[in-house]
Amino acid sequence: MAVSAMRRLESAPGLDGLVAAVGRVARALPEGAVDSWLRGIPVGHALHPFLTDLPIGFWASSLALDLRGRASEESAADALVALGLLSAAPAAVTGLAEWRRLDRPDSRTGALHASLNGVAVGLFGASLAARRAGSRSAGVGLSLAAAAVTAASGYLGGHLAIGKKAGSRHPGFAEPAAP
Repeated sequence: MAVSAMRRLESAPGLDGLVAAVGRVARALPEGAVDSWLRGIPVGHALHPFLTDLPIGFWASSLALDLRGRASEESAADALVALGLLSAAPAAVTGLAEWRRLDRPDSRTGALHASLNGVAVGLFGASLAARRAGSRSAGVGLSLAAAAVTAASGYLGGHLAIGKKAGSRHPGFAEPAAP
C-alpha cells in the first residue's frame, strides 16, 4: 500500500507547479563550494537529515512539556518552540540544496516534503504567537497540528533519504568498504 501510494505521488504531474515554485526558491542558493558544503560533501554525507533532528527534537520536547500541563514548564515549552523555529532555517536551506539534485519523480516528493515543512513552520510560528499573546490552549493546539504535518513530511523525507537513497555523499562512499 505505501509503495503504491508513493509511486502515485512520484508520477503525479499535478505536483509540477509545486516543483516549479520550490525550484525558484532553490535556484537562489549559491552554487560551487557553498553548495558542496550545504550538501555535506566535505563531511562525507548530506547535512539535511541530521539537521532536521534539531527542530523536530525541540518541537517534540515542547509538546511533551505542554502535555504534562505544568504551569512551571510553560516558559520552557515556549522557548523550545522558538528554538525549533530558529533551527528549521538551516534544515530548510540544506534540504533545498539536496532537492536541486533530484530527478523529476523524486523532485515531486521533495517539493511536497518542503511545502509540508513550510506549513509546519507556519503552524509552529502561529503557536508561538498564540502562546505569547496569552492563548496557551490555542498555542498547544497549533503545535499539535504542526506536529501532525511534521510527521507526514518526515515520512516523505524518510522515503527520499532511505527508500530512494537521494541524499548527497562523498564519492568515496559510493563503493562498499573493503572487507
